[in-house]
Amino acid sequence: LTKSKTFCGCSTTFGNDPNSNVCPVCLGMPGVLPVLNKSHVEFIMKMGLATNCTIAPKSVFARKNYFYPDLPKGYQISQYEEPICEHGWLDVELKDGSVRRIGITRIHMEEDAGKSIHDQDADTLVDVNRCGVPLIEIVSEPDMHTPHEAYQYLSMIRQLVTYLGICDGNMEEGSLRCDANVSVRKKGETKLGTKLEVKNLNSFRFVEKALEYEINRQIDALENGEKIIQQTLLWDSDKGVCVPMRSKEEAHDYRYFPDPDLVPVLVDQPWIDEMKAQLPELPTARRDRYISELKLPQYDAELLTNERELAEYFEGIISHLKTKNEESYKLASNWTMVDVLRVVHDQHLAVADFPVSPKNLSGMINLIIDGTISGKIAKDVFEEMLKTKEPPQAIVEKKGLVQVSDVSAIEKVIDEILANNPGQVEQFKSGKQQVFGFFVGQTMKAMKGKANPKVVNEVLERKLSH
Repeated sequence: LTKSKTFCGCSTTFGNDPNSNVCPVCLGMPGVLPVLNKSHVEFIMKMGLATNCTIAPKSVFARKNYFYPDLPKGYQISQYEEPICEHGWLDVELKDGSVRRIGITRIHMEEDAGKSIHDQDADTLVDVNRCGVPLIEIVSEPDMHTPHEAYQYLSMIRQLVTYLGICDGNMEEGSLRCDANVSVRKKGETKLGTKLEVKNLNSFRFVEKALEYEINRQIDALENGEKIIQQTLLWDSDKGVCVPMRSKEEAHDYRYFPDPDLVPVLVDQPWIDEMKAQLPELPTARRDRYISELKLPQYDAELLTNERELAEYFEGIISHLKTKNEESYKLASNWTMVDVLRVVHDQHLAVADFPVSPKNLSGMINLIIDGTISGKIAKDVFEEMLKTKEPPQAIVEKKGLVQVSDVSAIEKVIDEILANNPGQVEQFKSGKQQVFGFFVGQTMKAMKGKANPKVVNEVLERKLSH
């Protein structure tokens, strides 16, 4: 999410006209010199800290050499022998409740290549807008044992980069990409089998499906006495198969060497401390706090912390609650998960664009808690807030929606209903408990939904018990 590219001032905006976000530096013209974008370094430091990595005091850029139409320079600037982040890990929670620690070998800085476009009514076209766009490459240890674990791990990575504000996590726009290495071995063996790399994975579900397919294919091959050949595969999502792309013999020798135009990146402890101080509360820590301090169910906590925008919206609600206890936190959670997310999904909104502010939604919840309005009336108030963005108190006063909690007023209505329905009264007294709901419904209907349900129930129970 940097505004400019890694080594020049060109825009990183997605969707601009082809070949418009370019300059002599990202096109690799003779005589130009790259200048490192400080934000790229700081973003990768934040990711390293969030994944328990060691931040190297010195890291070096290297040239990754290969020739392809969408790579004007003939090399990519990357890091090889001396990356900026190493030896990290993430704990991934599995379906059975256990935790798998996935090691992170390294996280390094790299620039993106351009894009070859093959599906136009012409020969292959090249768009070099992406050349030089900052990348953070994460290399993981072979600690994942199932396709689902890979899916969970990728989901955690996406959640982290969006929480940190360093990437929007959009796989369709190429902001987040994944290549997967896969191998199988017999139970009890410690040596890893021959690995194959799967590319063209533009969704986490495709990653899971491609790995499932390739694992089963390799197992069948070994059981039939075949030998696994190291190669690169492409996932064909239409056919649901992995297709060979190139063998090990055809694989690139990138001939890495230190980039002579770039000095080493030096990171001191004060800079690391500054980045640590800028880290937000990370999703796992926030989820655990919601469970331990707010006493929310795990399901609620996980859903509310899945995206940073939603978690911060929820935090805004509870910060304005007059009564802060388990009941009010759960009420705030329910309104966020059910009503807010319903509108967000139906109208395809970002949470930041949701028309009801956290303060106004909290104000409505306060009115429910103090008995001013019922939960039923609150639904109408919520819909009105969506349309007008007015504060809930103003809507309640303007529309005369204040809940009736006056016992004598409610008693008067209930006495009339009981007198007009002697048959139902006898049914209730003879043990037909479900008739109680009939009386509640009639009372609410007579009072146009404004009666306090709690008072209605109390008065009915007292009168029907005599």
